[in-house]
Amino acid sequence: MKDSTVLLTPGRLCGTVDAPPSKSAAHRGLLCAALAALTSPQEGPSTLAPLALSADIAATLGAVRALGVREEWRGDACTLRPGEPPRGRVEIDCGESGSTLRFLIPIAAALGAPAVFTGRGRLPQRPIGLYGELLPQHGVACGGPGGLPFSVSGRLAPGEFALPGNVSSQFVTGLLLALPLLEGDSRIVLTTPLESAAYVEMTVQAMAAFGVAVHPVKDGWLVPGGQRYRPCRWQVEGDWSQAAFFLAAGALGGDVAVRGLRPDSLQGDKAAAGLLAQGGALLSWEEGALRCRAGAWRGVAIDASQIPDLVPILAAAFALAEGETVICRAERLRLKESDRLAAMAQGLNALGARVRETADGLAIAGVPALRGGLAEGANDHRVVMALSIAALRAQGECRITGGDSIRKSYPDFFDHYHQLGGNVHGSIIRMGE
Repeated sequence: MKDSTVLLTPGRLCGTVDAPPSKSAAHRGLLCAALAALTSPQEGPSTLAPLALSADIAATLGAVRALGVREEWRGDACTLRPGEPPRGRVEIDCGESGSTLRFLIPIAAALGAPAVFTGRGRLPQRPIGLYGELLPQHGVACGGPGGLPFSVSGRLAPGEFALPGNVSSQFVTGLLLALPLLEGDSRIVLTTPLESAAYVEMTVQAMAAFGVAVHPVKDGWLVPGGQRYRPCRWQVEGDWSQAAFFLAAGALGGDVAVRGLRPDSLQGDKAAAGLLAQGGALLSWEEGALRCRAGAWRGVAIDASQIPDLVPILAAAFALAEGETVICRAERLRLKESDRLAAMAQGLNALGARVRETADGLAIAGVPALRGGLAEGANDHRVVMALSIAALRAQGECRITGGDSIRKSYPDFFDHYHQLGGNVHGSIIRMGE
């Protein structure tokens, strides 16, 4: 295996870049389209565009193929239609995608498809035991509830599904996608307040586009059974969480415009724009693109409970702000592709920042510039991309390990970094091809 340590030297990013298609929207659209192919095969195919084939999206496509759905590509448009139904137990390799795993487990159970789920990296250690406790109460036998491999057999029965809202909204999304397929009505009851609520709103929006309705009620949702997903053409919007990396580069002394973002998006990570502006960056919508330029850059207080994916890039950007930044309510980041709180603190400090871990977040004392050095990327795509943006404001060269981890979500990241004027060196360039 090639060394994927990436070398970056100080610089300034300027220009315009297209936001990649939203990974969160794409996961949801693909699964709704697949369920339309399986439940309404006579009504034609669904087409999703634009679609970027990151490792996580490839995992979801592999999962729907295993369930009997066929895909066809024309450029960046993907059409899903019925394929050969599976015979016997289905094997679903989720790669390192937590969304694929947590969305597909209840879907397979609702379809009555015996399945075994596998994965790699940190995915086998990420929490799924909630399903091991919940699904057997509704007629599904589960194996390996402590991690992967995880198996399900039997058909999911309707009823009441009680679960905490502060573990991962992906469990809620998985149930919302699956429960309309059951014969009777169901109810999802949250036992604690929901975190990352915007992701659930995106799920409900996608389901509605494919003809499936759920009804919000106190502490959860009522999900009518006996529904069928209907095919449609699904336009995948731009990804706010990925755009945040280049918007932050603008805040750190550059001048970057990002095209393809929806101002009215339900993506919770749209909050990046407001937080960068609060820190003093200058943001404006110009000809359909969001432009970010440097202003009087200062620290802020950040409650990350609804925006966990933004924490790496916010930590990197505000490590270079005047004054102190405190990020709190981010403890779930310890259970991601890496312990992201530890990885960001260690990575930034290795480059000359002043970051301290807290129980639920990070305390950051801003510095005017980093010195450079070697930082561990923790094989985590968001950590690597965040450290690469911070490297723009270093006094010397920065080396970041694990550059190939960007394949997981944003294979073109370093290509775009380079096109905007970033100084990035090594075999990592053009790796998205």
